[in-house]
Amino acid sequence: METKKIFLPEKEIPRQWYNIQADMPTPLQPPLNPATGKPVSPEDLLPIFPMNLIEQEMSTERWIDIPEEVLEKLITYRPTPLQRAYALERYLKTPAKIYYKNESVSPAGSHKPNTAIAQAYYNKVAGVKRLSTETGAGQWGCALSLACTLFGLECKVYMVKVSYEQKPYRQLMMKAWGAECVSSPSRDTNFGRKVLAEDPDCSGSLGIAISEAVEDAATSENTKYSLGSVLNHVMLHQTIIGLETQKQFEIVGDYPDVVIACVGGGSNFSGLSFPYIRDKIHGKDVQVIAVEPTACPTVTRGPFAYDYGDTAAKTPLLPMFTLGHNFLPKPIHAGGLRYHGMSPLVSRLILDNLVQPRAYNQLQTYKAGMIFAQTEGLICAPETNHAIAAAIDEAEKAREEGVAKTIVFCLSGHGLLDLAGYDAYLSGKLTDYSLPEEEMQKSLEAISSFPKPVV
Repeated sequence: METKKIFLPEKEIPRQWYNIQADMPTPLQPPLNPATGKPVSPEDLLPIFPMNLIEQEMSTERWIDIPEEVLEKLITYRPTPLQRAYALERYLKTPAKIYYKNESVSPAGSHKPNTAIAQAYYNKVAGVKRLSTETGAGQWGCALSLACTLFGLECKVYMVKVSYEQKPYRQLMMKAWGAECVSSPSRDTNFGRKVLAEDPDCSGSLGIAISEAVEDAATSENTKYSLGSVLNHVMLHQTIIGLETQKQFEIVGDYPDVVIACVGGGSNFSGLSFPYIRDKIHGKDVQVIAVEPTACPTVTRGPFAYDYGDTAAKTPLLPMFTLGHNFLPKPIHAGGLRYHGMSPLVSRLILDNLVQPRAYNQLQTYKAGMIFAQTEGLICAPETNHAIAAAIDEAEKAREEGVAKTIVFCLSGHGLLDLAGYDAYLSGKLTDYSLPEEEMQKSLEAISSFPKPVV
């Protein structure tokens, strides 16, 4: 029998996270305090983050120990399996070997608990009682709700309105784990009420939801803010994905030629790819591909600039690829990829040509997801379908060139709560959308006077 799943023994779970800042050829430019124009200090971040996470955010140490209390929770579902997509390979008639790191096996159904558990722990030991956050498709909200209940914290989630309406069962998951989930823009914050006064039918965005969650944290007692992507410490916690994957490839004596993941804010992409990008920096020949939607083409079309991470301009100015903090994305079903900005770490690696960005339209990705479902049997999240589309393209390229390559992608989450999107695709109601240039330029006007980072 063919070996389908490569398991890593529990005792082999990585005990340290990998910090790519120790190896980057070009150091990150600092986030700026918008009031002073100077680099952000740890004290600037204290109103919304505990100091232990601020230290990780600013650290350049290569390896950071994973606390035993965090490992005890991660071991519930980690290490996750690395799986070989034999049926997909046969369907494509490709000489390529296709693997996927299956992060859908977590209790929340995605990679997000890898950092949610860590963040809940660090807030707990810092004496925080309550966390506020935003969520797009709902996977992050579910993950933090789970993590908070594991560590006895209260949790409030501001869920982007279009996803709140498209994905009601994710709301129920959050509530089952004891969290409060509200549609964003909401009437629970000053900024939410302001947005609704201007546009009562606003479908929401991650930028708006972040603004509400940050306001909540800054104005509520014993409350801090928790973010599921973009920031350095989030990328750090997710590297357990790629570190496990490297050990699993060692078991079968293989190494990927191509590493692929979808990219919205950067978390699952960083988790799988950063250990491989470290190898690439040190001379390994490996292609790393980040895939985003044409409806929200942050890294394929947006400029590298200083911008706010949220719509209300409550965050520091971050050096990143951006579509402008006022950008309001169309309500595509890949809600986790509807963010205007990109992780500063991922942005810098793209600028240094260590990562190749690509954009796919919605119909391409659902077609890929259907092929995967009908060969491998797994119904994947719309976000993951972007990675599958790129993996299929690379496998077909290998067939045309007659080259046997090893491809690995991150299956970042299952799609069992995203069936409305599949229904729309199968019934012919789903349409493609590419962001018009004039719409993007209009959104970027808001950042024209901001400080400019060095490219």
